[in-house]
Amino acid sequence: MRVLAVSDEEVPGLTLASTTLRPDLILGAGDLPGAYLESLMDRYGVPCVFVPGNHDPDHGGFRRTRGGYLRGGLPAEPPGPRGGVNADGRVVTVAGLTVAGLGGSIRYHDGANQWTQGQLARRAWRLRQAARLGRRTVDVVLTHSPAAGVGDGDDSPHRGFTALGTLVSRLRPQVFVHGHVHPHGRPGPDLTIGAVPVLNTVGYTYFDITPGDPGAYTIRERRRGA
Repeated sequence: MRVLAVSDEEVPGLTLASTTLRPDLILGAGDLPGAYLESLMDRYGVPCVFVPGNHDPDHGGFRRTRGGYLRGGLPAEPPGPRGGVNADGRVVTVAGLTVAGLGGSIRYHDGANQWTQGQLARRAWRLRQAARLGRRTVDVVLTHSPAAGVGDGDDSPHRGFTALGTLVSRLRPQVFVHGHVHPHGRPGPDLTIGAVPVLNTVGYTYFDITPGDPGAYTIRERRRGA
């Protein structure tokens, strides 16, 4: 299947009728407007799996009922993208691809979707347990932040999480997809955690992947963040 992974920076050309991309699924790694992700879903007619970034609204506290969503017992509409699947803290299978997701960044000030190293470690442990109890083979680990020491930044807002390296090592997905660290057009090195490729998808990346088939991951096209 073909996957379009996006994060942090809108790429207007992706929504044009002239684009030659034909994805089967969209992955959103955070810090993109819900309306942009919705426009990609409409343009390609495919589902979207996403996690929130540190600049996105708080997606917590929403409960789905037969009559719609509630938050604090009152009707409320979750932040976009409408129709997207929020994988934050969950293992989901959409269009045949199994994705384990964790949103947010390291805590550097008060705000939504920010975590300490300890908080993220507990969230990562729960995600591992969900995958184990569900006996699910994870194809993609999708996060906003990178792992510590693997493509993260030197400044405090862009430092990665130690627990993400452990999560990827334990789940052994075909690819680890993240955003958050803007490469500013630099090609950057190809990074791995063990044998798992690490993909910074700021801007966009278009790749092939075969669910359940380790090693069947190939990049077709990418645009590094501006």
